[in-house]
Amino acid sequence: MGKLFDFTLVFSQIPRVLRYLPITMEIALISFVGSVAIGFLVAMVKVKKIRFIAPIARFYVAFTRGTPVLVQLYLTYYGLPMILTAINHAYGTAFNVNGITPILFALVALSLNEAAYSSESIRAAIESVDKGQMEAALSIGMTAPQALRRIILPEALVVALPSLGNSLIGLIKGTSLVFVTAVVEMTAAGRLLASRNFRYFEMYITLAIVYFLITSVVSRLLRWAEKRLRCNERELPHAAS
Repeated sequence: MGKLFDFTLVFSQIPRVLRYLPITMEIALISFVGSVAIGFLVAMVKVKKIRFIAPIARFYVAFTRGTPVLVQLYLTYYGLPMILTAINHAYGTAFNVNGITPILFALVALSLNEAAYSSESIRAAIESVDKGQMEAALSIGMTAPQALRRIILPEALVVALPSLGNSLIGLIKGTSLVFVTAVVEMTAAGRLLASRNFRYFEMYITLAIVYFLITSVVSRLLRWAEKRLRCNERELPHAAS
């Protein structure tokens, strides 16, 4: 009878799992950038209360936050090809639906999912900046976009960074679900490796250790970045001063 638990296998599998770390980080980082960009647009729509678009933004945030990311991955994986096929039929285009790389489905789904959460963090951060800052910037001749870029956003970033950092960590862990879109990242690779000897429990412990180490390193980097930003904030121009 074999061992009930192979302790040495837990650590010997780490190098094999780490071969897929670049894919995991690529998905997480690209999705993070996409989520911040989309989240910023949604946040500005809600801050400015843009007519007709704001209700759509609110529904998008509510729907995304109210449904599981796994379901959203399936919706993207099966829905996006259907939408593109319908566009081909409607407009006579010849987009190669079958040529879409599987990682694209994961990037779209994770970006849209995390953007719903990031938009609320960004909106709250922007609204936390003293309104007098914008008024003072406009009074000294700045345009609204200049005031937003030079005064409001740098101050808002300091407030939003902890929440955005949590979003990045959540995305790193969320990549473990993208195997449903046929992407082989660390978790999917671990499942394939474990299927060779049926040592799934050891493999999942290996994955837990790897994810814990990665998120710990990222958390430390984010804390360092937050401290640097807070130091730099003291040197930022304050229009109201």
